[in-house]
Amino acid sequence: MAKKVLIATDKPFAAVAVNGIREIVESQGYELVVLEKYGTQEALIDAVADVDAMIIRSDKATKEVIEAAKNLKVIVRAGAGYDNIDLQACTDSGVVAMNTPGQNSNAVAELAFGMMVYMARNFYNGKSGHELKGRKIGVHAYGNVGQNVGRIAKGFGMEVYAFDPFMTDEQIKAAGAIPMHSAEEMYSTCDYISLHIPATEKTKKSINYELLSRMPKGGVLVNTARKEVINEAELVKLMAERSDFKYIADIAPDNAAEFAPFEGRYFFTPKKMGAQTEEANVNAGLAAARQIVAFFENGDCKFKVNK
Repeated sequence: MAKKVLIATDKPFAAVAVNGIREIVESQGYELVVLEKYGTQEALIDAVADVDAMIIRSDKATKEVIEAAKNLKVIVRAGAGYDNIDLQACTDSGVVAMNTPGQNSNAVAELAFGMMVYMARNFYNGKSGHELKGRKIGVHAYGNVGQNVGRIAKGFGMEVYAFDPFMTDEQIKAAGAIPMHSAEEMYSTCDYISLHIPATEKTKKSINYELLSRMPKGGVLVNTARKEVINEAELVKLMAERSDFKYIADIAPDNAAEFAPFEGRYFFTPKKMGAQTEEANVNAGLAAARQIVAFFENGDCKFKVNK
């Protein structure tokens, strides 16, 4: 019986991505099922009943979804972040959970700079702004996205610093940045901080008042990671105390209304847009399909994210 692969995307892939996934999957003799704009968790639960593999985007793979998928062996999040998957439920059910790191990296990095320029030029309102050239940018987590940020920053003439506890000084230097040995050191040094840390139990609310208050006058925090890593109440407190501080984010915080007094010093995209390019959409989807094939054909678990 042919293996069944489900694409479950409430926010659909581009048609070209779906066609590419279909070609990869069906070339192996697998069956592809597509569930788009499904709207309710119940619809997703119904759809997973007999599938062997699943590709999702920002869709919620909850415990209920995983337990309803009796035949499921592998689920792939087409993108880098995977906090929308219940990893423990996957482990308990013997399901391998994967992500597709690197596929959205350039798209996220370009968005970060688009927002930085927008803020630096006062939202293009005709008033004098400032240039990025010569500014110091600190990249918090220097993985695929962070290194693309570093590459673009050099094109702007910025000084690039990076802090990543999972990389050696030599690795950071080889990837083009000046290594920092603590978050505190980097935040004290840099005019701009670009966040790329995942949302884990250790990192949630870790970007707090104490850390941000170290930034130099005119400091700008750029968040294209997750809103959960920000201590939002403490960020509001800091912005109320420091009229020079600015915040740019690729998703509105839960307390967005509290930023109203800081007009001209913050910007939030209307929805998470880091991966919203045609190229990233296609790259992540095709990578997910290839990883599913490699898993079934060769036992490849290279990008496994659960224990």
